[in-house]
Amino acid sequence: MRERFPLLAANPGLHYLDSAATSQKPRVVLDAMREYYERDNANPHRGAYALSVRATDCYHEARAKVAKFAGLADADCLVFTRGTTESLNLVASAWGRANVRAGDEIVVTAMDHHANFVPWQQLAREKGALFRIAPITHDGQVDLDALGGMLGARTRIVAFPHVSNALGTVNPVRAIATLVRERCDALVVCDGAQGAPHLPVGFDDLGVDFYAFSGHKMCGPMGIGALLGRRAILERMPPYQMGGDMIEVVGDEETTWNVLPHKFEAGTPNVADAVGLGAAVDFLEGIGMDAVLAHERALVAVADERLRGLDGVTVHGPAAAMRSGVASFTVAGIHPHDLATILDERGVCIRAGHHCAQPLMRRLDVAATARASFYVYNDESDVEALVSGVREAQRIFDGHVARG
Repeated sequence: MRERFPLLAANPGLHYLDSAATSQKPRVVLDAMREYYERDNANPHRGAYALSVRATDCYHEARAKVAKFAGLADADCLVFTRGTTESLNLVASAWGRANVRAGDEIVVTAMDHHANFVPWQQLAREKGALFRIAPITHDGQVDLDALGGMLGARTRIVAFPHVSNALGTVNPVRAIATLVRERCDALVVCDGAQGAPHLPVGFDDLGVDFYAFSGHKMCGPMGIGALLGRRAILERMPPYQMGGDMIEVVGDEETTWNVLPHKFEAGTPNVADAVGLGAAVDFLEGIGMDAVLAHERALVAVADERLRGLDGVTVHGPAAAMRSGVASFTVAGIHPHDLATILDERGVCIRAGHHCAQPLMRRLDVAATARASFYVYNDESDVEALVSGVREAQRIFDGHVARG
């Protein structure tokens, strides 16, 4: 598998364990983007000439591929964005500002990424709504009983992650959506940044109103992502940005909006990156998303066992069978940033810090964690390099303490 990723193939000693931040790109994705620019590049939707028509076709074909991958039957309800963050801000700005009133309640979870926490927090401040945070259990899962008790007649939005970026916890999306529907009439928003790359989505069966994800975490390019939404809600929502392609008629006094999905895609479309994302979903479907998840969980189980066998190492989050490809841990006496630096010297790339989840870190009572995140190109040699590097860091720090 490594040979299919040019960066990894060119660096055989590199152990890349930061795919939760961004994944490496397979050759087929890079080739698809290059071929688009060399063969089909033109401004879509603008010209009657053949090259522009080909560019338009490439863009629509990419949308259809990504919608099918995500389990969305109505491809016109997939809005291309720059990524998960823009998708969530689109919903908060367009739907939230039009529908949330003073005294309403917005509910998020204690494990949310800042991109699915701060937009709702700021919307609540702007509108005078109550911002509520559903707690997590001791093993890093959403406390469903507590969440259910927080829902009521004034709840307008419930937002939560499909998968925690900091812990790897896979949340029961259908169960949460069902719980919300039983208790209140709220918009249900799922942050799928860590879900879509690692497991089947099946949007039409999830029961949520919106689902957002990014291309760069799932073998695709940076700068492209998607917002999936229910047609009835999208058609009622006001536009997010104004400009070319999202208008129907511009009068001197009034302007009318284009049909979905163009209503929310102002400006020149990012066709090449959409093509790259389409190639990425083809690549992942060739593997099978169930196989992707099984592979990651097998590696996480090995990593958990090996890491827990080291004195002073604490692995955070639920059991490996309840997580995607993330092992988040701390090592007694070693700051995660120092650990990451030592690992980097041995060719092991991990993420260290709060992972854009500061509310979660406070609840874990840690300033930061070290996070190793696995993907399709990793194997047990990467786990061995990680564990060996942690041992080396402990040896270095033990020697430093002894000399001190």
